[in-house]
Amino acid sequence: MTVYVVDSNFFIQAHRVYYPLDIAHSFWNKVRDLSNDGKLISIDKVKGELYDKNDALEDWCRNNLPEDFFKSTDEVMAEYGTVTTWAISMNQHYLPNAINEFLDADEADAFIVAYCLAESAVRIIVTQEISQPERRNKIKIPEACNAVNVRFVNSMDMFRELGETF
Repeated sequence: MTVYVVDSNFFIQAHRVYYPLDIAHSFWNKVRDLSNDGKLISIDKVKGELYDKNDALEDWCRNNLPEDFFKSTDEVMAEYGTVTTWAISMNQHYLPNAINEFLDADEADAFIVAYCLAESAVRIIVTQEISQPERRNKIKIPEACNAVNVRFVNSMDMFRELGETF
């Protein structure tokens, strides 16, 4: 079964911009249902980024996502090494701060790529980030995905692929 692994911006942008929790109940019900069905998951590093605000989104996640929604990245350290090697190899393009931020142990981006790389045939990243290969001051998830052959989609493409509406 294909599993969609959501980046923190999936939740944050939905909550802050497109689907406020107090208005877009059908969106959040769909997210909950897909999560309960195991079609939508995330990683521990995304949990860290979401559970540091003490806000309504954190409350929603705590109360609606399955206990096993956030998967451990401990078992993907070999793949993390692959992602790290790629990022460091790009030091002629990216500024040092961009590489350091991407590889920061508390940041989810490199880890989510590594998590999906571990089972790239069945794990797809869901991110709202847009490819910007010319950018030097920030490594975007799509660039890392393209470099290591991990598939990524945005949230609407995920819903389309799943045949879901809300």
